[in-house]
Amino acid sequence: MNQRSLFLQHVAQTSLAPLALEIVKAEGCNLFDADGKKYIDLIGGISVANTGHRHPKVLEAIQKQLDAYLHIMIYGEFVETPQVQYAKFLTDHLPTNLNAVYFTNSGAEAVEGAMKLAKRATNRTRIIAAKKSYHGSTQGALSIIGDEYWRNAYRPLLPGVLHVDYNSYDWLEEINEETACVILETVQTEAGVIVPSKEWLQAVRKKCTDTGTLFILDEIQAGFGRTGKLWGFENFDVIPDVVLLGKALGGGMPMGAFIADRKLMIQLADNPVLGHITTFGGHPVCCAAGLAAMKALLDEQVIETVKQKEQLFLSLLKHPSIKAVRSCGLWLAVEFEGFEINKKIIDAVIAHEETGVLTDWFLFASDCLRISPPLTISGDEINIACHIILKHLES
Repeated sequence: MNQRSLFLQHVAQTSLAPLALEIVKAEGCNLFDADGKKYIDLIGGISVANTGHRHPKVLEAIQKQLDAYLHIMIYGEFVETPQVQYAKFLTDHLPTNLNAVYFTNSGAEAVEGAMKLAKRATNRTRIIAAKKSYHGSTQGALSIIGDEYWRNAYRPLLPGVLHVDYNSYDWLEEINEETACVILETVQTEAGVIVPSKEWLQAVRKKCTDTGTLFILDEIQAGFGRTGKLWGFENFDVIPDVVLLGKALGGGMPMGAFIADRKLMIQLADNPVLGHITTFGGHPVCCAAGLAAMKALLDEQVIETVKQKEQLFLSLLKHPSIKAVRSCGLWLAVEFEGFEINKKIIDAVIAHEETGVLTDWFLFASDCLRISPPLTISGDEINIACHIILKHLES
């Protein structure tokens, strides 16, 4: 049996029609399959490979840590240098109230930890989240996902969750002394890159402050330069009480984190002790890789190129079949008339003979083509990818 057959038989599937590309190598902004075909990666592992695939500094950091130790103890018990150094580096580049890092294995686990922290710190249970939001697939995170299609098969879920319209003032009075937290994506991703107004996000922040409600921003995709700034919330002049990180946090290794003020975070350490615990969260190899990737992102001034590359995409992606293009940095949703034409283009550009283009659709916007490449993508690669997309729009 070939690898594809074994994949379909023995690896648990997440859909009935997986892409099933057999990728054997990744480098920079390119993927290579078992037949040697190259693909320009416009997904970046879903905003994971912000510094490109296999950045040399990341590989060097991984190798160095491999020579020291792998897992040695559950998170939070030993002083592990990669964890300490990465936590310090992260908090050095965040507002002063975001000074204590809890490392997890994934973004969804960061969401779970933040929800527990909000309940513990406020002694409240009510949570407000947005419709058409995505925060992960674990039971707690699923409870706050903003679409019943994804929730319905797994009920009962957490009680006390109110889903509201994103970027709307109509529900702000719902934030009250019974609300533990409001959790929002800084930019709504799976709805097709929906950017909120600065005034609205600031109004939510103020209402949370006035009522003692924790304001949690999910930056799992928005963080690490995706929007053209290091943190997405910097675009809106707001500071959350808790920020959620994942995706690019590990430089290609699995990692998540929720970050808050120490006076909040310390409450998870007592009454009960081990109020939140993880075995592999903050794995030393992941922390070493993530720290190297973040340093490379900043040292190589990658973020400074994002807006220019965004404008290049916008200038090229013009065609009668394209209804709209929404963007926030190197994060674009190309809207078509419906899912059928979008899926046709996605399949066609992947199958393009000379060089394939890897892209996808959004969970709550199936009529939109996803573009979230490594931030290191070159102008030539953008030109080639857009040319291929436009070519198949003509066919």
